[in-house]
Amino acid sequence: MAHEELSNSTIFPLGKKVEANFIGDAYLQMVFTDAAPLNAAIGNVTFAPGARNNWHSHQIGQVLLVTGGEGWYQEEGKPAQLLKAGDVVNIPPHVKHWHGATKDSWFVHLAMTPGATEWLEPVDDATYTQL
Repeated sequence: MAHEELSNSTIFPLGKKVEANFIGDAYLQMVFTDAAPLNAAIGNVTFAPGARNNWHSHQIGQVLLVTGGEGWYQEEGKPAQLLKAGDVVNIPPHVKHWHGATKDSWFVHLAMTPGATEWLEPVDDATYTQL
């Protein structure tokens, strides 16, 4: 996916660039905000190649629905998992993890996140480059 093609991010608009808690170019378009009856925010997150978020955990958990590209998901102490369009990741509460694009692909997912997120340290280059 070339940058020129990114006025839309798979289905939803690209959204605004996010700086805090991310390394590289990442964009967020909120699709649904925390309101009844779901009580979960849903964000469309688009990562440029090499972009990733910091380690973090969720008070209630999170579900990722991958809609495009290729990316990584890793829980602390476990090997990283390669993700592709159509993959679904169910992240339990209080599990430290990160997700982001591979080195050479854009990566897009919907993140369904009820409750609070605790942001932690960045995923260092040594951890990322060994994938």
